[in-house]
Amino acid sequence: MLPPSRSSRLRRVAAVFATVAGLLASAAGAATAAPAARSCSFVCVPDTVVLDGLHLAGNKIGLLAGDRTLRTSLSNLLKQADAALVQGPWTVMSKDRIPPSGDKHDYLSLAPYYWPSQPKTPDNPQGCPYVSRDGEVNPEMKNIPDKASRLTAFNAIYQLSLDPATKMNPNLNFAQGIPCQTDGRGIGIIEFSYTFTQVLDAARILDAGAPGWSKSDATAFRGWSGDFLTWLRTSKNGTDEAKATNNHGTFYDLLTAATASYAGQKDLARQIVRDSGKARIDHQIDADGGQPEESTRTRTYHYHTFNLVALTRLAQLGLHLGVNLWAYQNPKGGSIFAAVDHLLPAATGKEKWPLPDIHFIQYAALDSVHAAADAGDRKARAAVGQIPVPPGGDLFPVRPAAEQLDDVSTT
Repeated sequence: MLPPSRSSRLRRVAAVFATVAGLLASAAGAATAAPAARSCSFVCVPDTVVLDGLHLAGNKIGLLAGDRTLRTSLSNLLKQADAALVQGPWTVMSKDRIPPSGDKHDYLSLAPYYWPSQPKTPDNPQGCPYVSRDGEVNPEMKNIPDKASRLTAFNAIYQLSLDPATKMNPNLNFAQGIPCQTDGRGIGIIEFSYTFTQVLDAARILDAGAPGWSKSDATAFRGWSGDFLTWLRTSKNGTDEAKATNNHGTFYDLLTAATASYAGQKDLARQIVRDSGKARIDHQIDADGGQPEESTRTRTYHYHTFNLVALTRLAQLGLHLGVNLWAYQNPKGGSIFAAVDHLLPAATGKEKWPLPDIHFIQYAALDSVHAAADAGDRKARAAVGQIPVPPGGDLFPVRPAAEQLDDVSTT
């Protein structure tokens, strides 16, 4: 067997310290009143949704011990966090264009790959009909800021870990609409499907005792999340997205399971993760780890790595709920590990990616390889150090959950 990875060792040490700290806190509680909020000054483990709370606590110990990898990763993260401090605020009320509902509190975005097919004239000001050009982003979508603001805001919240006047209604009725064709589509839900799960983790970390985050803040956000979950599971857009067989379906499972877990519906979250083995992995992953649903796109490598962001985050969420999706193998022999290993020759630069990709970005696989390595994939563990890091540095050691690393407006 291979020796345990750095993250495994740190998690074990953190678990020991957390247990000792808990015993001391219990003893102290017999003599003193409990504080209003939990104190996490040293080894308190946050009850995170996707992120591994013990891993985060272990990172704190590693940083105190001078771990160079963690220090470098933290330094890169702090650069981004410092930049986030001077940004914002963001609100759906900032857009000029009014959603079809007439309510600016509703989120609005355009389908990124749809383009006008006719010249824009006074009689046809939008150039309808719109047609699909897969992988090519229509710059027109940037005229509506909700999508870009969503990404910037969620990242800032995550790195920095409801006002009625600026709140967003808990729905995505008008996400990825196509002019002259439809106001919104279930496919637009993917714009929240992993970035919102980052926000859920950030909220759980804040719940652990952050100044300025009150119990009423936490209660209000849980209530909004519960309403959003109801919309996801009952609306036409939500039920349409649940039927998707490619990465959209995987990300839908991630979003609903994570939101259910955060909102206190653990049994529902557990069932979603458990069912995703047959519902997603059976269909999506071949014996050799290839992903046939993502192999027909113009950006095949991007979509292979992107679906693995959803699968690895879903597997990490499952571990919090007692479901080991990492160990699931479909009847063909396909698994999350197999899908990650399939990327390794191209990710490490040893072989050319065998499928078409109009904008291949080698480091896009790094986070999912990290996640698989931490979960016990030997090939992934051996490959991590051979994959180029993104321009902002390798942040996985300090925020150990996969993210979309290639900066493309595709989802």
